[in-house]
Order: sequence, then structure tokens, then C-alpha cells
Amino acid sequence: MSFYIGREASKYIHGFAARGVHYIHRPGPTLQDVGFFLLRELGQDKGYISETVFTTLFLSFVLWTFHPFFFKIKKIYTVLIWCRVLAFLAACQFLRIITFYSTQLPGPNYHCREGSKLATLPPPNSVLEVLLINFPRGMLYGCGDLIFSSHMIFSLIFVRTYHKYGTRRFIKLCAWLAVIAQSFLIVASRKHYTVDVVVAWYTVNLVVFFVDKQLPELPDRTSAALILPLSKDSKAKEENHKLLNANSGDPAEWI
Repeated sequence: MSFYIGREASKYIHGFAARGVHYIHRPGPTLQDVGFFLLRELGQDKGYISETVFTTLFLSFVLWTFHPFFFKIKKIYTVLIWCRVLAFLAACQFLRIITFYSTQLPGPNYHCREGSKLATLPPPNSVLEVLLINFPRGMLYGCGDLIFSSHMIFSLIFVRTYHKYGTRRFIKLCAWLAVIAQSFLIVASRKHYTVDVVVAWYTVNLVVFFVDKQLPELPDRTSAALILPLSKDSKAKEENHKLLNANSGDPAEWI
């Protein structure tokens, strides 16, 4: 329960901060970017491609973490995995909020450019309007929260976590290739500048590296039976076993 509350609180705080920076976003000419120069622009009608890759990574990771509930092979602890992921996400999102509030860049996305009605937000009419963050439209059409990419935060954390605790080498390879492809697709879709993606690559990896060292390592599922409390039937069998062993011993020990 506390895990769920912490996760939702972290999501809300980040959404609230992203909504706030949209109020101070000012559209302008798209900045010179090496990724924009090298990668052909996909266009608005193909922006779904990067979202499809991200959704595939997201759902695949969620299904993997919950597979112990459906299969007999249980090699991970779902709750402990997600606690670690939440710690990584919270640290990265905190750094991201500080970064995009420090400097606001003109958004390269289509709805953030000059001439778009969504590029700027009018002053809020009430505190409630700010607190509700206009979900979900405010989350989908935000501007100003650029450095560094939130999609890359989630993808890199998921892939790194599976790389450490997953068992399928082929899936690990596919996951890394997918997150690399997503990096290019985000830039090609003009959803972020190249710097947003580059900063995400080294920041997320460094955060995961240092935070992971501070967290206790996950216990081995194979030894779970040794640390689980015994049921009443198990205790009775154990007592009978001890009694039989005692009766089969040296009669001199009975006195």
C-alpha cells in the first residue's frame, strides 16, 4: 500500500512541476541541433512510432515483474523490484525537475512552436486548476519540460533493471536495441532536442549506479523456503520427527 501511495505521489509531483513550467514556457525559433540536422523529421502523423516503442518497453517490463504471480518459476520479488525502480525514478525525476526549471528552452514539438495555441498557457483562474494539472491533456501536450527526456528515464531504468535481474540474453539484447532506437525516434519526431536524450543517457545510468549501491540487494528466491515461517502442520511434523529421532537413540540417553 505504501509503495502504491509513493508511486502515485511521485507521478503527481512530477506532473505538477511539468504543468507549472508550461505556464512560463515561451515559444521561439527551434534551436540548432545536430540530431535535427542528421535525422529526417518524421512529421506529426508518424509521432506515434516512438510512443509505440516506449509503450512496448513499458508493458513488457510490467508483465515481466508480475510473471511470478502467474508462473511457477519465481526468481524475483515483484514488490522489491518495483521499490528499487521507484527509488530510481524518484531520484531521476527530482533531478529532471531542477534541470528544466533552471533553463526553459523553446519546445521543438509541433504543439509547442510559435503559432500554436497550445504553446503557452493563460494564467490559471484558480488554485484548483493548477492542482488538477488538466489531466490527461496537460500531460500529453506539455511544453518546457525538456531537459532531460522523461521517456528515456523510464526506458533506461526498465532496461537496466531487466539486464540485472532478467535471465534471457536475447531479450536483454532486444531491450537495449529498442531503447537505442527510441533515442533516435524521439529526436526524429522532434519531441526533444538531442541534448535532452544525451543527458538522460548518462544521468540515468549514473543515478541508478549510485542509488543501487545504497539499497540492499534482493534476496535469492531459491532460499525463500528457508526463511518462510512454518505452518502448524509443518511444525507438528517437525516435532514428530524430532521425537522419533530421540526414541531411536541410545537408551542410556533416556535416563
